[in-house]
Order: sequence, then structure tokens, then C-alpha cells
Amino acid sequence: MWSYPRPPRLEAVPERVTVELGGELIADTTDVVRVLETSHPPVYYLPVDAFVAGSLRPAEGSSFCEYKGMASYVDVLGGGWVRERAGWAYPDPAPGFEALRGRVAIYAGAMDRCTVAGETVQPQPGGFYGGWITAAVVGPFKGVPGSVGW
Repeated sequence: MWSYPRPPRLEAVPERVTVELGGELIADTTDVVRVLETSHPPVYYLPVDAFVAGSLRPAEGSSFCEYKGMASYVDVLGGGWVRERAGWAYPDPAPGFEALRGRVAIYAGAMDRCTVAGETVQPQPGGFYGGWITAAVVGPFKGVPGSVGW
């Protein structure tokens, strides 16, 4: 992941990606775009329609990425559980990131389980970044103690 570019690169992912919360499968798709950025594990963006109806709802707040633009947040619901601001989207992404329109990224650490090609992912350390770590991704990763300012 240290060879990942800056600015970030988007790429289609041919693997099956799933998200589980509250003992329920709330998303299952092979239509995935991931963002690769220096010092970060990949962030996976799933189409909104890959989520079970009612499992995403708009949440308060927003943030800004110098590359992707203004993000909005979503609460994620499943199996009676609500994970506030556990996902985000770019409703009007910046030029070059249009492929993120209509997609949502999820904080893996807020879910019961997220998988890529059947492998359970580990969440990126810290509470701010949303990368998904698989066996194919080697750190160190931004978000661990002492990584501010990398």
C-alpha cells in the first residue's frame, strides 16, 4: 500500500463483498469500486442498491476530502442494531471520482463482519479512516498511534 498513488486511484474490484450487522447480511455485491491512496488500506465503495432496503439512512454531518470532495454520512441498520455515521458517500464527487456517485463506504469496525472474496477484513486502525485490511495489504497503516503527520 505504500506503492498506492497520491492523489488516490479508483479501480473496479471483481471480488464479492459482503457486510453483516446484527446477524443479518445487509449488503452483498460484486459491483465494487475501491480507492487506493498512499499509506491507507483500500476503501471499498458499494452501490447503494446493494444494501437491503432500510439499512442506510442519512445522518448528521459532513467532511471534506481534498481529492474526492464533500462527503455525507449515513447510519447503518441491521438486525435491530443502529451504527451511527458508520458509512459515508460522495453525492457529488469531484472530477475524476465520478465513479463514487451512488456508492457508500462502510467502517468495517462498526459492523459484525465485512468480507472481500470470502476473507473477513480487519478495520484500519483509529477511528477516522475507513480502510479495509486483507491478507494482500501490508502496513504500516495510517491511523496507528504516532501516524499523524505521515
